[in-house]
Amino acid sequence: MRAAPPPLAGGTPGADALRPLLDTVLDALRAGSEERGGPLPAGGPEAVAARVAALGAVLPETGTGAGEALRALVTALAAGAADPAHPLCAAHLHTPPLALAAAADLAASALNPSMDSWDQAPAASALEALVTAALAAEVFPGAGAPDALVTTGGTESNQLALLLARERHAGHGAVRTVLGANAHHSFHRAAWLLGLPAPVTVPTPHGVLDPAALAEVLTTTHGPVLVVATAGTTDEGLIDPLPELADVAAAHGAELHVDAAYGGPVLLSGAHRRLLDGLDRARTVTVDLHKLGWQPAAAGLLAVRDAADLAVLGHTADYLNADDDTEAGLPDLLGRSLRTTRRPDVLKTAVTLRALGRSGLGALVDACMALAQDLADLVEKTPGLDLRARPTLTTVLFRPAEATDDTVAAIRRTLLAEGRAVLGRAEADGRLWLKATLLNPHATPGDLAQLITLVEGSTHR
Repeated sequence: MRAAPPPLAGGTPGADALRPLLDTVLDALRAGSEERGGPLPAGGPEAVAARVAALGAVLPETGTGAGEALRALVTALAAGAADPAHPLCAAHLHTPPLALAAAADLAASALNPSMDSWDQAPAASALEALVTAALAAEVFPGAGAPDALVTTGGTESNQLALLLARERHAGHGAVRTVLGANAHHSFHRAAWLLGLPAPVTVPTPHGVLDPAALAEVLTTTHGPVLVVATAGTTDEGLIDPLPELADVAAAHGAELHVDAAYGGPVLLSGAHRRLLDGLDRARTVTVDLHKLGWQPAAAGLLAVRDAADLAVLGHTADYLNADDDTEAGLPDLLGRSLRTTRRPDVLKTAVTLRALGRSGLGALVDACMALAQDLADLVEKTPGLDLRARPTLTTVLFRPAEATDDTVAAIRRTLLAEGRAVLGRAEADGRLWLKATLLNPHATPGDLAQLITLVEGSTHR
């Protein structure tokens, strides 16, 4: 007699099938975190790989069953994780996701809508339209017809921005991208993928794009131009002078794109929103909610000031959006992404927006920005440590005052190998700095003090 297939996650029986499995997963997450005991596993890459390999065959001839497989693999993954929910895991723009957002993401996985045709995602497509319209209005308040697309993050959003610029100027010469040396690496790759000229890079010796330097470059740059500004640089969390750059771009007939993947959610903070003055003068804006939005990856957006710019993304496949179906009123989703199959990533964002509101999310932004100021205070008060500058967002660069770059790099790797702290690295002012990116609103002053103590201890070994 043929064995019954494993239960499915969706449908009426799905919840009952998931419930005991979730108990196993939650227990394994706890067990793995306790086994790890810190922000990441000790021992470095070889030790972690050996622990994972010790699990045995990836594809055994006979399966071990759902309970064992979940328990073993989830425990191993949690034990071997760099856990962004740990306050000493502060290297990257890798946020600890909110529990409610992760719970919503489970529902999205169980229902598994595919956002490429309405008949696969009726409610999800309607929800996405509402959420993207609302967030686009936050980026472009007062604009007549803003809109936004859901993306996998800043790299995809920035590529889409260049694609839209290329198509707007089709027949008028290749679009030239002009950006600062502080801009994200994805623009260079996007220009290559899209067959556009390599970006013109303006030096940023002070970390931000200088309007006068931009004006000088634009004076000698001919043809269609897309200026790229950054609101939240990866290395230092700096914000380019957006109003002045918008003025320069307009004076030279150039369009403006702002990569606000990091800084964009600051729009939700009443206390700090002014840092993004001028953002609404861009043609397109990148925002990531898996950074200062505390969403599980991926939760990116590309906001556009005029929804008409998105028309060039339209595409027809008879089995997904036949003309007669569209004319009959079925929404056409293929123009909402360059991807075909894509998850309903909007659900976790919608749940978060509804649960916390603007003020709740803004408070989280404010808390993390305050933590960055607190860490900067500690560095300034600690003899033997240098602070690069007061933080703009949630990134703090610091280093032992007399250390060489090799020593700074070794301090970071020592803390990683011992599993005691996860700090990033950044080059600025011709030197290598330790980078703390504070995205955990539950971190305490004691956690920050411990981070300083660990760096000091590693310095004097």
